[in-house]
Parts: sequence; structure tokens; C-alpha cells
Amino acid sequence: MQPDMLALAALGWLLGEPARAQRYLDLTGLDPDGLRRSLDNPAVLASALDFLSGHEPDLVAAAEALAVTPEDLIQAAKELTR
Repeated sequence: MQPDMLALAALGWLLGEPARAQRYLDLTGLDPDGLRRSLDNPAVLASALDFLSGHEPDLVAAAEALAVTPEDLIQAAKELTR
């Protein structure tokens, strides 16, 4: 899966739980409208993957839900920030 598509899928998973979604928005300084406007920004997509990488249980759960490995998510973040 392409890094941007994987990041979008991970972001969808991340936003599926309200408390986790709010924590992500708080940490990034984004609001829902700003996030929607930034979905084509590789740095914003990478921020979702970085957010998941910062909490291993979320990283593992997202990877399982997306049928990828945690390493795939981490690699996608690296590719998006090149």
C-alpha cells in the first residue's frame, strides 16, 4: 500500500475513538476543519503515523486493524517526510 493511502487508513482508525481523536487534535493543534483541509499534506499524514508510533498499544492495534505490521506504519511515516 502506498504511504499516503496507508496513512489515511491509519488516520481513519485513529479518529474512530473519540478520546484518541481528541488527543491527536490537541497534540497537533489541528481542528477538524483544518484536518480535513490538510489530508493531502504529507506532513499531516505522517503526524498521524507518528502519533500512533508514540503509543505502542495504539500502533499495534492500528496495524492489526489495517492488516499491516507496525513497521509498515513506521516506514510509511518516514517515506512521507522525505
